[in-house]
Amino acid sequence: MFRPINTNGNEVVKMAQETAAETGKQPTMKRTVKDSVFANLFTDTKYLIKLYRALHPEDKKTEEKDIENVTIKNILTDQPYNDLGFRIGNTVLLLLEAQSTWTVNIIVRILMYLMQTYNDYCSENGLDLYGSTRVKLPKPELYVIFTGDRKDHPEYITLKDEFFGGQEVAVDAKVKIIYDGQPGDIINQYVTFTKVANDQMKKHGKTRKAVEETIRICIDEDVLTEYLKEREVEVMDIMTALFDEEEVSRRYGIRMQRENSEKIAKNLLAKGQMSIEDIADCTGLSTNEVEALSELALA
Repeated sequence: MFRPINTNGNEVVKMAQETAAETGKQPTMKRTVKDSVFANLFTDTKYLIKLYRALHPEDKKTEEKDIENVTIKNILTDQPYNDLGFRIGNTVLLLLEAQSTWTVNIIVRILMYLMQTYNDYCSENGLDLYGSTRVKLPKPELYVIFTGDRKDHPEYITLKDEFFGGQEVAVDAKVKIIYDGQPGDIINQYVTFTKVANDQMKKHGKTRKAVEETIRICIDEDVLTEYLKEREVEVMDIMTALFDEEEVSRRYGIRMQRENSEKIAKNLLAKGQMSIEDIADCTGLSTNEVEALSELALA
């Protein structure tokens, strides 16, 4: 999953405009820039019910109308939405996140997500947590769909094992890691889609061509075919916008790093205790660049 650095909105727009001027292309910072294919796919309950059935094949009674999407909009972070929450009536609450990079920190994130979702549930249903009557909560299930290299990663990860050496703790969380799903189910198709996309990015870079080829190959191989045919334009927008934002953020990061290096160099020059060469070594600037800053300070 792409994770842009935190950037000021105006700076990102400015950098997008500069990138567009350099490449001759119009910037594609769209409304969907914070979406992901994962989130977009499961906004539709006809795919959400398929996801639930992949997780609970034993449940033959639950229908599409029984599902409520309770995904929390991720408005406070500069990362694509890759979270999903949905409830089956008032009995089961399922929280998922799709990840391509392995990190046990997902346990903490999903636990915080669970608490926020429970808070919203209690508020919406008028549940009195300060009363003497025990409130009824939907049973939580926590999942991560991992699309990276499985290696020796486990089937489950827990808060107590990963953060507290297996000691008993007051609060624990158990997260099931899903790697492939069952052949042909919606999870397996989504994972296959991500692998095809990664292969095409290796061949074509993070370009529109890579997206076009990903969609073409998946449709040919009957992977998310209905979804991709219905929402081809949206998928193109989502993926190209994320590529563009990643490039903008990369350039912004380089600029900020250089500005910080120059600031440090100026401070060291002002103290007059280090040579030009030593300042260059400390900041990553060239000796010519440090000399130019020195001359500018003396001007």
